[in-house]
Amino acid sequence: MKQENRSNANLIVDVIAGISAAGGLLFGYDTGIISAALLQIAPQFHLGIAGQQIVTSAIIAGALLGCMGSAPLSDWGGRRRTVMAAACVFIVGTALASLANNVVMLTLARFVLGLAVGAASQIVPLYISELAPAARRGRLVGMFQLAVVSGILVSFITGYVLRHESWRLMFGLGIIPAVVLLLGMAFLPNSPRWLAMRGDFEGARGVLRRVRPTHNMAERELQDIIDAHDRQAPWSELGKPWIRPALVASVGVALLCQLSGINAVLYYAPTIFSGAGFGQGSALLTSVAVGVAMIAATLIGNWAVEAIGRRALMLRLLPGASVALFVLAILFQSGRTDGLHAWLMVVALLAYAVLNVGSLSVAIWIVGAEVYPLSVRSKGTSLVAASHWGADLLISLTTLSLVQSVGAGGTFLLFGAINALAFLFVLRFVPETRGRSLEEIEASLREGSFARPPIA
Repeated sequence: MKQENRSNANLIVDVIAGISAAGGLLFGYDTGIISAALLQIAPQFHLGIAGQQIVTSAIIAGALLGCMGSAPLSDWGGRRRTVMAAACVFIVGTALASLANNVVMLTLARFVLGLAVGAASQIVPLYISELAPAARRGRLVGMFQLAVVSGILVSFITGYVLRHESWRLMFGLGIIPAVVLLLGMAFLPNSPRWLAMRGDFEGARGVLRRVRPTHNMAERELQDIIDAHDRQAPWSELGKPWIRPALVASVGVALLCQLSGINAVLYYAPTIFSGAGFGQGSALLTSVAVGVAMIAATLIGNWAVEAIGRRALMLRLLPGASVALFVLAILFQSGRTDGLHAWLMVVALLAYAVLNVGSLSVAIWIVGAEVYPLSVRSKGTSLVAASHWGADLLISLTTLSLVQSVGAGGTFLLFGAINALAFLFVLRFVPETRGRSLEEIEASLREGSFARPPIA
């Protein structure tokens, strides 16, 4: 009977994580589809480099506002309702993008989609982390990133299949997962920690009894939440010295996740490879291969965050990501895109995608959702998401200009150096959180032991 209860509780948590992670699928699809759509949009609307970067980055600008606005909304109305609100915005933005008849309307539609993408990036990992048991939290929150890269892969495949069809259909297909997310979330429970923060301890008890194998486990966890309980705190609390180590670790990982170049590859790989002499079909297929590699890397990473830890995973893979980019830079500098050189370029790009996504991209949402105390958790995750989207906005607005200025080789050389810096940052500032409850992590912050990572 106890084993049956455990299986039922695990199944319920899996379903909760799976449905809410559909927000990640939308995140990935709506940010990734632009790489293929740009090849049609640019000539139709006569867009130069600046215009392409503006259309691409509009979704990022929206995400930057969306992730900050979702924090007070999730504290006031709850994590679940905020995800549902984001799903509604996804539907509106998708409709606008599909019907856009000029570049201004398309840019506005992409901005609206960004509001939803930003909200999803802030609230979905937070919601999953507050429902997941400590022993499975990394893997379950990692489902969000798996959904993100799945959405990216779907967007790349869609872009390739529809390369001779309208870009409007590419955008319009995003409405399907948005409807699934909206309907699915209507049947899921509220976060027990959000209920406790609101003073509804009976409600929190009811949810925990549904998602834990035994009532005793639920009661122990509820007591830990009550013991660590603190009412919602203002934004200024994030500046307190005792919280600062969590802020540095989570925001640093978020910034480096983007500054290390992964979204530059996602957005502009077809454009960069086409400019280097690859055919349009070959360039799009290269992106599909990158998407498949990202799925594989995320699956392995989701296993590894529990098997070896969040910090250890980043420290093991980041050096390889840096080397892969240095190799790619040298190949681009050679100016050859034929025969063996072309294959080596693709292999180096795939190696970088696997090693970077399998480390920073897997860890960003897990670390961001784990390290903050309950009283400022929604605000902290908003800052993590805002840092991610702020860096992403910088990358999306400058990548093509950088390639034009210093060449693809120089661009990848810069990203390789940043991957090396990311390794040093993780080594110094990011502790291991594997297997620890959210309340234990909060206690380490209060005791001043959070920022003393063990030697990996």
